[in-house]
Amino acid sequence: MTHKILVLPGDGIGIEIIAEAKKVLDCLVADFGLSMEMEEGYIGGAGYDAEGSPYPESTQVLAKDADAILLGAVGGYQYEELPRELRPERGLLAIRSELKLFSNLRPALLYAELADASTLKPEVVANLDLMIVRELTGGIYFGQPRGIEVLDSGERRGYNTLEYTESEIERIARSAYDIAMKRDKRLCSVDKANVLEVSELWREIVTKVGADYPEVELSHMYVDNAAMQLIKDPKQFDVMVTKNMFGDILSDAAAMLTGSIGMLPSASLDAAGKGMYEPIHGSAPDIAGKDIANPLATILSVSMMLRYTLNEIELADKIENAVKAVLAKGIRTADIYQEGTQQVGTAAMGDAVVAELRG
Repeated sequence: MTHKILVLPGDGIGIEIIAEAKKVLDCLVADFGLSMEMEEGYIGGAGYDAEGSPYPESTQVLAKDADAILLGAVGGYQYEELPRELRPERGLLAIRSELKLFSNLRPALLYAELADASTLKPEVVANLDLMIVRELTGGIYFGQPRGIEVLDSGERRGYNTLEYTESEIERIARSAYDIAMKRDKRLCSVDKANVLEVSELWREIVTKVGADYPEVELSHMYVDNAAMQLIKDPKQFDVMVTKNMFGDILSDAAAMLTGSIGMLPSASLDAAGKGMYEPIHGSAPDIAGKDIANPLATILSVSMMLRYTLNEIELADKIENAVKAVLAKGIRTADIYQEGTQQVGTAAMGDAVVAELRG
């Protein structure tokens, strides 16, 4: 089967880190038999520069036709004065919305060699490997009604609506169970069912869906306790699933357990498993073009793409093992450099990963 992959470098360091991810994909094609068609498109500021839109029509056509999408980053200082609807970030929101990418996968993975980079004790975070599955297109960020109104007293009141339908909860639950089946088969559903009616429904539906996944061990945890446990003992978790707002907060907390966001990939999936894969960091325009950005989050995003959308599990494992081998040899970009290790640039790090794949 030939996989159709759309590559969207975007802005800033996106261009550099995507170049290294393409080296890895080219290696998989040449040396390991990956059957792939790759096309490139514009998004973000690059889309505005090329076609006057952060999500141009040409990219929309390519995105709908692709099996998977690999994205670099969007944004740049030069676009900050544009009208809101033309800013690079609107392109990212638009592609997520148009493709109905409701399931956001945010792994927190810390290799033992980088344990000292975290602000937590090494024994707490070394070999951390957890996945947060965040519902991405519903909840309080999208619920209606919402707004700011002036009361009869003249005082202003702001309000937002937290809502989920049964079908929305079921689809994110199934996504999380499917992810758990690919990992250690443990799923923790995070809610606030002791206070919120919507969380009561959430817990009920997640539990009901679990009947279809008897191999997965399901647990429930209130979000305040989950936040505490994530810092106290993060390795107790395998997969966590939660609503949009809770996931937004918990995934950022989990990211900092690893010491550097330059190491963390992510994915956003639709109901059929089609996904967009990207590093969690931004476009970092201050270091763009300097060959110092860490490409490993993007390379690991390729691994996630192979694992969760293209079902090329063996190749995904090869990439992850190559990254581990590079780190074990003490090769580091500036963001993860430690005394006694070898500091290299963006391109050299990509070359090192490819060398391990071929070695």
